[in-house]
Amino acid sequence: MRAIAIYKAAKSIGLLLVAAAAFRLDRAQNFEQLVHWLENLSLADSSELRWRLVDMLTAMGPQKFVAVGLVALAYAALFAVEGVGLWLRKRWAQWFTVIATGLLVPLEFYEVMHRFSGTRLAVLLLNIAVVVYLLRTVLGSRAAEHEAH
Repeated sequence: MRAIAIYKAAKSIGLLLVAAAAFRLDRAQNFEQLVHWLENLSLADSSELRWRLVDMLTAMGPQKFVAVGLVALAYAALFAVEGVGLWLRKRWAQWFTVIATGLLVPLEFYEVMHRFSGTRLAVLLLNIAVVVYLLRTVLGSRAAEHEAH
């Protein structure tokens, strides 16, 4: 349980950083500085990735980063609640994590099938492992309680 709680905390921290960056990029000046910096970055090996990122940012514009920041904050809050509940070994947190993580597995599977990457596959497999482990734990402890009564 503690390992899953730490995993959820790491995801929360990562999303808080994304939100902070997104809220800074909603200002046109910061946004233009980032695009300018990326355009002038001299990394030969990452040229294609860099230009795709510049194109994506330019297409989005600074206004959309507020929405990105709000979504990142919402997910950070969700993962933080899960993590704290799991750290405290609360049964509701186990069920909450099973449901929340389980609902995302089909979307993650779709992403892996349509835009494969090792990172996407690792996240999918880790989330499936979390769901299976928590289901076994919750159902096992529930059966033990039922036998005790």
